[in-house]
Amino acid sequence: MDPIEHFRTLLAAAQAVDRARLPEPTAMTLATVGRDGQPSARLILLKSVDERGFVFYTNLHSRKGRELSANPRAALTFHWQPLEVQVRIEGLAERVDDAEADEYFATRPRGSQIGAWASDQSEELARASDLDERFADMERRFDGRDVPRPPHWSGYRVVPERIEFWRNRPSRLHERRLFEKEGSGWREALLYP
Repeated sequence: MDPIEHFRTLLAAAQAVDRARLPEPTAMTLATVGRDGQPSARLILLKSVDERGFVFYTNLHSRKGRELSANPRAALTFHWQPLEVQVRIEGLAERVDDAEADEYFATRPRGSQIGAWASDQSEELARASDLDERFADMERRFDGRDVPRPPHWSGYRVVPERIEFWRNRPSRLHERRLFEKEGSGWREALLYP
C-alpha cells in the first residue's frame, strides 16, 4: 500500500463528512522543537499533499518558523473523530520554493494577504488596536493593486520519514499500521496498540 495515496483516500473521506461533525478536515497539529529542546505544538491547516510531502504556510519569523529554521524535524497529526482515524507523520521540514509560495499566496483572500503583511506573528502586541492600525496601513499601501507575497512569508513541506495510520477498534485493540521510508519505497509494519 502507498501511504500517501492511503492518506489522500482518508482525507477525501474526512472532507466528505458533514461540516457540523468535522468542521475543518485539513486541520493538523504541527509539533516542532526549539533550540532549547522545548517542544511546541499548534493546529494549522494542510494546504497540499503529494508524493513529496505535506505543505503548510506561515510567517517565517513566527515561533514555528524560527524553530524549523533551528531544527527542521517536525511531526504532524491528523485526527478525524467521525472516521475514528488518526494519522501521524514525522519527517524533515523543507521550505517550498518561491514560485510555489507565490502561487499559493495569490489564491488567498485579499484580507489574508494583507494580514500577512500586518502581523508580526508570535511577537508581543502592546494593544489589540495596534494590529488593526497596521492592517489599515497595509490596506492603504496596497490600495488598487495586487498584494505581493511578503519576503517573510512562505511554506514548508514536511517530507515524511514515518507515517502511522491508527484506526479505532473495540476493546482498545486499535489497528496501527506504520510506514517507514526505506530508499525510494516504504517498509510497512503493524504495531501493538
